Amino acid sequence: MVRAPVDARNICSAPASRRDAPVVVDQGVVGPCTVGPRGAATLPTMARTGRTDDRRWSWRSPHDREILRLAVPALGALVAEPLFLLADTAIVGHLGTSSLAGLGVAGAALTTVVNLCVFLAYGTTAAVARHLGAGDLRTALAQGVDGLWLAALIGVVAAAGTGLLAAQIVGALGASPSVAPLAQTFLAVSAAGIPAMLVVLAATGVLRGLQDTRTPLVVFVAGAVANVVLNVALVYGAGLGIAGSALGTVITQWCMAAVLAAVVVRGARRHEASLRPDRRGILAAAHAGIPLVVRTLTLRAALLATTYVATQQGDVSVAAHQVAFTLWTFLAFVLDSIAIAGQAITGRSLGASDIDGTRRATRRMITWGLVVGAVAGALLALGRPFLMPLFSSDPAVQAALGDVLLVAALLQPVSGVVFVLDGVLIGAGDGRFLAVAGVVTLVVFLPLAALVMAADGGLVALWLAFGAFMLARMATLLWRERGTAWLVTGARPTGRSAREVRG
Repeated sequence: MVRAPVDARNICSAPASRRDAPVVVDQGVVGPCTVGPRGAATLPTMARTGRTDDRRWSWRSPHDREILRLAVPALGALVAEPLFLLADTAIVGHLGTSSLAGLGVAGAALTTVVNLCVFLAYGTTAAVARHLGAGDLRTALAQGVDGLWLAALIGVVAAAGTGLLAAQIVGALGASPSVAPLAQTFLAVSAAGIPAMLVVLAATGVLRGLQDTRTPLVVFVAGAVANVVLNVALVYGAGLGIAGSALGTVITQWCMAAVLAAVVVRGARRHEASLRPDRRGILAAAHAGIPLVVRTLTLRAALLATTYVATQQGDVSVAAHQVAFTLWTFLAFVLDSIAIAGQAITGRSLGASDIDGTRRATRRMITWGLVVGAVAGALLALGRPFLMPLFSSDPAVQAALGDVLLVAALLQPVSGVVFVLDGVLIGAGDGRFLAVAGVVTLVVFLPLAALVMAADGGLVALWLAFGAFMLARMATLLWRERGTAWLVTGARPTGRSAREVRG
């Protein structure tokens, strides 16, 4: 059956039989609640009622279909992201140990920049989803355009600083004399791609807010493939060495940014949202991102403290910790995909003033987090005998790793709840609470980590302390979720006047 398109501005007043009809942002229709490669977007009945009228599905909860529709493509995109670094590592690794070490040093600096700017995706998702839920697609797209401009501005400043200070950054990270020149080369060339990386983050956030996680998946997978081809051609074909690897990745990043930004821009033009930089809108987006930066800093501080304590326990502990943390990070992608669905669904539902629907969706996503976390934990525990020899042939590392992986497995259900509620509260725009809670949980964790180091408690004790950190996060998030302070409904001010939104 083909339904006629309905404009997002009138969808809430449309006949009941047409409220789940597509909202056309640009040419073509992809599906319910999505913005596809050709820019189509939809707003389903669930956006305003928290229910779905589709009786053909036999899910126990009406929210399951939408959670999976958003989470599965998001998982694919999240997994595709590390493929860039893996490809660079595999290709550069054949150039020699010094080149590989240089990539590691430069990669650490670039990863830090991106992690600190992840608010460009998270904050934009929440803001855009709210306006979409309120039935104002034009303002949602205008908000997204503000996010793109903010990303470009921050990206230019970060690129200039990274390029000019490449030598100092590499020196601060402790690179050896043989590694430093290679790391500096890679970092200086890669700096040109920082604006593109941040635009990709912001554009991905816009599309997630518009309930589309498929388009970023397609772009990320295509980018990962193109990155391999370009790196091989430039590193070996053109003989550019480590600089060729950086250049190939920069080209790929700019192509990805162009494609994702084009989808947002086409939608904005069709709905007459202004494409001009708006000072108030950009400042509002930046202000909303500050608490999320604090939240990210507290998480990074906890992870760095954990790594530091592990390094004080000897090489075996560091090696086992690195493997355990790598596996933890991989499982985090699975749980984070549900959190991304939580951001999009929560923002849209609150924008539609649907508190009951928000509560139901949140509880359902918590269930998903628990179940997926439990399954992941069980697989990790059962897979220990196979994983240990896969990552290390050293019996001492395997022995240390076996015990740590058991602790990590037990923590997976906790992580599931933490990731989901973190995403829900980000979608609700509750960044200030997340910042405060992050500081509180970090204050709880740091003395525990220091105690483990002082008492020479070993790697298992360190991971138990990290488990206490995760439990503290879960406690604060559950306490917040049980209250009502985060359930702020309606579209929040964007910094733009009605006239400016219309361009």
